[in-house]
Amino acid sequence: MSKTSTQLTKVAIVTGASGGIGLSTAHVLIQAGYTVFGTSRRAASGSMSQGMMMVACDVTSDISVAEAVAYVEQTAGRVDLLVNNAGVGLMGAAEESSIEQVHQVFDTNVYGLIRMTNAVLPIMRRQRSGRIVNLSSILGVIPAPFSAHYGAAKHAVEGYSESLDHEVRSMGIRIVLVEPGMTQSAFEQNTAKPDRAIADYNDGRASAQRWFADGMKVADVPDSIAKTILVAAQVEKPKPRYTAGKGTGKIALLRRLVPSDAFAKSLRQQMHLP
Repeated sequence: MSKTSTQLTKVAIVTGASGGIGLSTAHVLIQAGYTVFGTSRRAASGSMSQGMMMVACDVTSDISVAEAVAYVEQTAGRVDLLVNNAGVGLMGAAEESSIEQVHQVFDTNVYGLIRMTNAVLPIMRRQRSGRIVNLSSILGVIPAPFSAHYGAAKHAVEGYSESLDHEVRSMGIRIVLVEPGMTQSAFEQNTAKPDRAIADYNDGRASAQRWFADGMKVADVPDSIAKTILVAAQVEKPKPRYTAGKGTGKIALLRRLVPSDAFAKSLRQQMHLP
């Protein structure tokens, strides 16, 4: 792939592109005319997969991130879009997870996102243009019983993204959040369980797991989230955040308008918490 050919189209990096939302996003971007580099920890850099060039990248490693972004810049000559999609889940009571386990969640979902962002920002600053779309979650908006650490990571992504957007706007760069709800993917299969289960939380944890399983039966398909990501990537004057999927916009609105006690009561009823 020569620099001359890729300069005719915008260049995108999508993390966690081997499946789910990441893979669907890569497909949507390719259809929209982007040259897409998809990252995966197990990828062989330079290999082609479903229309995108794969790049080996472990977002929890400073060296791996630096090498991956350098490879894209060397190959394509620029980076116009970064979609920070890579993430891991954790379901259990907050007290049930060790600090080491919590660190693993933040290392991917927050620090990994920051590593990727820090690696592409120098390129975008030189270009005086760029867009970074950060995958948050509706759990970055509402409380998340039995997903406290995952929710905390997404709340952190929300605050980081809005603050950074103000810092880089004058350089032609925008940071945009996309907030999916439950989505059909391998994510739930990769959601970790607490590493030190406590019996007092068994009933509540089981209720949360049933609520999650029921939600997954009617969850959104990754393509619907990918279409929202495309909007966030292309719109000339982006909003700070875009909800994605069935019902997420309504939930976010209710969170802002409904009194906290009433919202908490409704949440506990839906999750069958006493």
